[in-house]
Amino acid sequence: METRRLGKTDLQVSVLSIGGLYTSSLAGGESETRRIMERAMELGINALDTAPAYADSEATVGQALKGNDAPLIITTKLGGRPQPFNPQDINALRQSVDESLRLVGRDHVDILMIHEPDRPQQYPWWTSYDPLDGPALELMEELKTAGKIRYQGLAGTTVTEMTSLIGSNRFDAVLTAFNYNALFREAKDTVIAAAKERDMGIVLGSTLGQGFLTRRAEEEVRAKPIWLSEARREQLLAYYKLFNDSGMSAAELCLRFAISNPDISTIPIGCKTIEHLEASVAAVEKGPLPSDVASRLDEIAAMLPHRPYEEPMILPFGKSYQGPGIANMGAAVQVGKLEL
Repeated sequence: METRRLGKTDLQVSVLSIGGLYTSSLAGGESETRRIMERAMELGINALDTAPAYADSEATVGQALKGNDAPLIITTKLGGRPQPFNPQDINALRQSVDESLRLVGRDHVDILMIHEPDRPQQYPWWTSYDPLDGPALELMEELKTAGKIRYQGLAGTTVTEMTSLIGSNRFDAVLTAFNYNALFREAKDTVIAAAKERDMGIVLGSTLGQGFLTRRAEEEVRAKPIWLSEARREQLLAYYKLFNDSGMSAAELCLRFAISNPDISTIPIGCKTIEHLEASVAAVEKGPLPSDVASRLDEIAAMLPHRPYEEPMILPFGKSYQGPGIANMGAAVQVGKLEL
């Protein structure tokens, strides 16, 4: 598998990596995670992204990797543990990192990211924005000195505040989710551009939009549910037509779009089964999108360059709708438990 440089770190990371939400009891648990991780490494995948907020992913991964000494770049995060969570309590943050190391069975992780540093009022991480300061930053420097982490990063889902945080020059890598994919491009000239300028590694989360970009919902779209804007409706119908015209599956189109950008270092994929894993690897091995398909996809994305204010972050196809905003997405999405 192709590897790419993770920004200014010394890490060469596989272009696909394993996203940790479903390497947990939310999918096949320890036995399936062991099979997925073994097969992933056979296929040349050398990185895994997990987090305390991804159910029991850290523990599941740790058990699945027991006895496997293949090199693996591991990223985990600060955020959501212990409960009640207080991001201003440096001792509790320190305990959370020690627990992460215990669970994944490592004496260090390669990257420690601050989880959801941007969504307003979710986690009040900072004591100051100018200059950027807070206990998490103090702890990260301590952990680097102690050899418990190698690099520090951010993992979030907005663009304006994330771009500002990148501008602090305090981080080596950034994971951006839901803002750069086949249809959504808000991060291109904000988060991605700012990270590239600072030679940060760029991790692209939710390339498949947690499924809504790969779910063909023509009937529902044509019926225009209350949450769906007319511009998004027309865009989605054009998007579905592109699948037919290109002869590609939605997942292949989304993944090949993502790897077409050389600034992206790695793309975590949320595999529930080995079949999901192998299909993803087969897609990226075909290389970037053909130029004609890429151009048409760019035209379709430009039909709605900015998401409507009231549009749910994860488009709720096939789900009951209870109003705009992430908090109303029910079991599909829980605040602090996003598949990044």
